Amino acid sequence: MKRLTIGLCAAALILLTSCFGSKVASGSGGELTGASGRSFAEPAPYGMVLIKRGHLKMGIEKQDSLWGKQTPLRDISVDGFWMDDTEITNSEYRQFVNYVRDSILRERLADPNYGGDESYKIEEDKNGDPVKPHLNWKKNLPRKPNEDEQRAIESLYVTNPVTGEKMLDAAQMNYRYEVYDYTSAALRRNRLNPEERNLNTDVQIDPNEVVWISKDTAYINDEGKIVSETINRPLTGPWDFLNTYIVNIYPDTTCWVNDFPNADNEVYMRNYFSNPAYNDYPVVGVTWEQANAFCAWRTEYLLKGLGPAARYVQRYRLPTEAEWEYAARGKEGTEFPWENEDVASGKGCFYANFKPDDGNYTKDGNLITSKVGIYSSNTNGLYDMAGNVAEWTSTIYTEAGVDAMNDVNPQLRYNAAKEDPYRLKKKSVRGGSWKDPESYIRSAWRSSEFQNQPRSYIGFRCVRSLANTVSEKTKPGKTSKKK
Repeated sequence: MKRLTIGLCAAALILLTSCFGSKVASGSGGELTGASGRSFAEPAPYGMVLIKRGHLKMGIEKQDSLWGKQTPLRDISVDGFWMDDTEITNSEYRQFVNYVRDSILRERLADPNYGGDESYKIEEDKNGDPVKPHLNWKKNLPRKPNEDEQRAIESLYVTNPVTGEKMLDAAQMNYRYEVYDYTSAALRRNRLNPEERNLNTDVQIDPNEVVWISKDTAYINDEGKIVSETINRPLTGPWDFLNTYIVNIYPDTTCWVNDFPNADNEVYMRNYFSNPAYNDYPVVGVTWEQANAFCAWRTEYLLKGLGPAARYVQRYRLPTEAEWEYAARGKEGTEFPWENEDVASGKGCFYANFKPDDGNYTKDGNLITSKVGIYSSNTNGLYDMAGNVAEWTSTIYTEAGVDAMNDVNPQLRYNAAKEDPYRLKKKSVRGGSWKDPESYIRSAWRSSEFQNQPRSYIGFRCVRSLANTVSEKTKPGKTSKKK
């Protein structure tokens, strides 16, 4: 019996060694060799280029004598990141809209009021155990819908009572997403254990101290309207840092007539987003809030296919103001996203889509926006970092700019609550647009817009932090959308 016990112990020891590893057993001689793990090679994301970490003198060194606007100037450093090589296009954003549309349709097809086909929604695993309800994207939508399915499909569309035109009901295109605020959760003052909130041993810790946190939440009320709130509540657990958002994501196609009164821009209002002829043009009429929702959806879409590696990959987001300028200046840190200070070559070919002369929008070959990527890229491989459309950043706009930021990965972030003064809802916009003069398309030029304001001259592109800073050596490969 004693021998059996010893044998079992030996077997257990071998099993534990094989599971957890053993430095001594592996012949390391008791030396410190470190715990190794399986390395993660981050794949180059399609349509993005690698911007390697580096240094930038952020701001305008030669102050603008024409406008007399002083801009902050400071040396900063940023880590590496992936960035879209072009602005997000109409066709790419329509993929987002179609996803939201099909999500709503699957919900309705599973609804008993529309036939109740439970196969469109998964509520238990293969063993019959309950799981968090989620849509079944493997089940195709009906090609020959029956009466109930047809009612579900038609519920997503409206008919213009005057023209009889049938169109997607933009008011229903609401996307719900959640973002965990890792930064707030990591702050020492937000520790669940009161004794960890202050490391100064001279300070008496109050174990009953109440820590108040702000949490964004959203829901659909009984009238079908989105209600977004920022609530202040006592800290109770890690779930308090999970923020919920519901955003209507359909672009404001009326921006073309609202931005330009006394102008005949109806053709753009009716065609620019929906007509396939504009597929490769930058999406406009998208607010800062909608751009963030797109980033959240793109992250969700990506993570579905990554498996275990998903925990290493960083989420898509808008670039910080510093990241944007650093990427736009290129490898040589130039004033424009090209090598010289001129905006056109000696042959009169312009380097970007902007307004060269007063009222002469067509001098550069375009009237409004142009297809993305038709002008040469900068030395980072990025297209249209000057002109075409200005671009949202994640940074709140202040006159202090970079002076108020850290000099390492600088950022000023503020998620304005609905009840906050409107002036606190300004975000930094970079790059200038098709309607702006030469001064406004410089890489360092700063402008702003309110986060809920759609414009016919503002779009965006996404970035993604590197999963590993040593990934600078990663070869981007042939992942660009440009051929």
